Amino acid sequence: MSASPKPDPSMIGGVAKVPLARLPDPEAVFLTRAERFDFLAGHYANLAPYLRFLAAICRAQAELARTLPPPAPPAAERVELARAARMPPLDRREMRAALAQAMDRLSALLEPIEMPQPARAALSALRAAGPADRDWVMANLLSDTIPEDSVAPHLFAAAALQVVAALAASVLPEDKLVPIRTGTCPACGGRPVASLVTESIGAEGARYCSCATCQTLWNEVRVKCTRCGSTKGIIYRSVETEEATVKAECCRECGQWVKILYQNKNPTLEVVADDVASLGLDLMMRETEWKRGGFNPFLTGY
Repeated sequence: MSASPKPDPSMIGGVAKVPLARLPDPEAVFLTRAERFDFLAGHYANLAPYLRFLAAICRAQAELARTLPPPAPPAAERVELARAARMPPLDRREMRAALAQAMDRLSALLEPIEMPQPARAALSALRAAGPADRDWVMANLLSDTIPEDSVAPHLFAAAALQVVAALAASVLPEDKLVPIRTGTCPACGGRPVASLVTESIGAEGARYCSCATCQTLWNEVRVKCTRCGSTKGIIYRSVETEEATVKAECCRECGQWVKILYQNKNPTLEVVADDVASLGLDLMMRETEWKRGGFNPFLTGY
């Protein structure tokens, strides 16, 4: 285990102005994620069955994104009102109808894939659920809540929501988005899975958070807690060494930690897939005083 009580060593000097957000290309996002899960399955023997299962889910998500009817962009007036109020232009409550349809379609796409029997039972239960139970699942997901005693059906429904929200985000006017609050997606108001230090967007070494719901990337200042916004008491922990490409960014102010992935050191890193594959870091952090602040439906229960 490595701990660095000093500021992020790769953050030297200022960073040039960079785009606030990068909206998703939904089909491409999920195909890239599926490929990364498959690759990681070949390198993490203990996690391989789960990684391959998630790869199959991501391929089904890509197919769903390709076949669902494209959403209409929000009215210009609504976007301007959201800008003025510093609110995200997407309202999750309005995604319910599309989510219900997507859950049915994704369930059908997932039916043929190989999965553990408990997951198969959860998928069948979700497909057979009555309106009240489905509404309960959707309400939980739309508020970033997954009950620990009902993880499996929520995982499948969360996969459907990711597609619905990514499609909705993909038609937003990217240049009209405004910062909301630290750690809050400017497109849908979602929480981050983790953050990426990247060279592929804007200036070298810029940091972007990745929305767990709509897959939008948004810029956040480096060496700052992505949960509370504090720049004090930030330290970094890793399982390996100072050169690790996945670290825990820990905040002494709020007591939470969120992963930071150094895509500038390894361009193949994919935020959701590598969050799951770096489960060892989560297990290590369980033994510390910090609580996990990143949100990833695929890691709920671990």
